[in-house]
Amino acid sequence: MLSSEEIETYKANGFLLLPSILDAADIRRLMAAIDELLEYADRVADKQRIADYEPAEVGQKVPRRIFNPFEQHAAFREIATDQRIIDRVASLIGKNIGLQHSKLNMKAAKIGKAVEWHQDLTYFPHTNDDLVGVLIYLDEANLENGCLRVVPGQHGRYFDHTLPDGSFAGMITEDMSPASVGEPIPMEGGAGTVVMLHPLAPHYSAANISAKPRRLLIFEYRAADAFPIFNGEQVLHVESVTHHLCGEPAKFARFGGPAPAIWRPQGLPRSLFELQASSRKQLSQSAN
Repeated sequence: MLSSEEIETYKANGFLLLPSILDAADIRRLMAAIDELLEYADRVADKQRIADYEPAEVGQKVPRRIFNPFEQHAAFREIATDQRIIDRVASLIGKNIGLQHSKLNMKAAKIGKAVEWHQDLTYFPHTNDDLVGVLIYLDEANLENGCLRVVPGQHGRYFDHTLPDGSFAGMITEDMSPASVGEPIPMEGGAGTVVMLHPLAPHYSAANISAKPRRLLIFEYRAADAFPIFNGEQVLHVESVTHHLCGEPAKFARFGGPAPAIWRPQGLPRSLFELQASSRKQLSQSAN
């Protein structure tokens, strides 16, 4: 369980940095699972079902994300349901908990790209904002290898994520300078560190300019009575890999939190990386 002081810190800042939640044995099991999945992906034709890779111009096959690790390997399911994690999640969103999605981001040494400012809940608006991201460091994360950075106290509203044509940019398109929103805090920590992140906390990460990788396992949990608002193909795709984990399933949706903007994508979603790259290009063209 989180202490009352930790809960108040999360409520005030929109995040909580918790060092040394997982131990070295946990990290070894998760790293072994990553190796197994990537080796398997190398042997199958539909490797894109398992992992996403850096664009061709990198010149080599470099994985940047494993999709839905909870679905892909028992080691990830064990950690997602571990009481060290679940008890802390329950402290923030209650004891009736579901898993909304999972992913594993990998910033390869000298290759891993920056991820632009964004708020997670803009990708999957819900009836309330009682969701929490649990970000588990599998490597040391620091400024050189592109650690997460979060602006404290800015999780009370939705920032603009739209392009000039009104489409979803997948990134914040309003001013995010420190003069406007405050100074971002780098979430540095060793392997086994956990960050608990409010779904509206604006965050980004810089490119990995170091000689070491930075791997980050992410589980997005939600209160059982938080439901997706828009029921399009993209939502149905994500909902197919959600799971009720503990407590009682909800019979009714609960409405609360800031009113979200609803974007209506056509077809299945592009990855965050592709969407942000496309948006950067469009914004650059419109500025010229």
